[in-house]
Amino acid sequence: MKKKRQFPYLTNLVKKLAPKIGARVIVEPEWGIVAQIIYPNGVVRSLRYYSLDLNHIASADVAKDKDYAKFFMQKLGYPVAEGETFFKDSWAKAIKSKRTISSGIKYAKSLGYPVIVKPNSQSQGSGVSVAFNDKEIRSKLLEVFKSDKIAIIERYLPGNDYRIVVLDGEVISAYERIPLSVIGDGKSSVFSLLKQKQKDFILNKRDTRIDFSDKRIKDKLNKQNLNFKSILEKGKQVFLLDNANLSTGGDSVDVTNTIHKEFQKIAVELTKKMGLRIAGVDVMVTKGNITKNPKDCSYFIIEINAAPGLDHYVTTGKAQKEIVESMYLKVLKALGKKD
Repeated sequence: MKKKRQFPYLTNLVKKLAPKIGARVIVEPEWGIVAQIIYPNGVVRSLRYYSLDLNHIASADVAKDKDYAKFFMQKLGYPVAEGETFFKDSWAKAIKSKRTISSGIKYAKSLGYPVIVKPNSQSQGSGVSVAFNDKEIRSKLLEVFKSDKIAIIERYLPGNDYRIVVLDGEVISAYERIPLSVIGDGKSSVFSLLKQKQKDFILNKRDTRIDFSDKRIKDKLNKQNLNFKSILEKGKQVFLLDNANLSTGGDSVDVTNTIHKEFQKIAVELTKKMGLRIAGVDVMVTKGNITKNPKDCSYFIIEINAAPGLDHYVTTGKAQKEIVESMYLKVLKALGKKD
């Protein structure tokens, strides 16, 4: 007997919510990652993974390309981290550029270690890491070039990481993102604690899958003189990744009701100026926090995401589930409007 495939969270949620506004949903049955939403007024919209038909294709593509998006955000006057793109050898040759790994190392030195290294077009925190020296920058660039022909090296500016979700001029969700971590109990190894965290994800119906073979986790542990076999003292928290994406095992703290109105305004205006109706605006606050007036903080825009999936966020608590369902009901209503 063929096992029934589990559809993605957003597909199931759209199927659940659509009847509330009189719409019907047709889902491709084998994979469940694409669907059509048909409204009573004749409007037809599409769903693919986390993407819905709210944003124009070109604007969404620009947002997906981190370097292009940063260029426009900087031109619009928003603070972004200083950085530069570097290319896989074969691509550098094709476009006649000298910005290869060797020049990337020189650039990293000019910024001053540590630096952030990340792929230009990947999402959900994939491939994002911190390099502390020449050897590491070379290794991490080579790792990025396995999946992307363009890498970005940026100045390392740690702080509090937030995602602000905007829909049609309104902030509908905001949360702080905390990197993958474990907390010691005085008797369990890091590996055991991480395995338990994965079990908890499954128990809470969160589809995050921790990649135990992720070299970034081992590197992060090594920097702290630890490894998978290390026993952590009770109450000691150890962070295992540099990026805070929920898709890589991060946790979240909801700040929808406490985010300062000026940070809301920044996210709303940026979304509009980037040609988007819905977006996840990622903000790093290096001094202060998002409940304060931006004028009293130091912050920069990490990136803007045109398809902000909230399937990981929704499983972090009952309140978050209600926020997400309310948010997507608004999204479906907005989709049903005629162009």
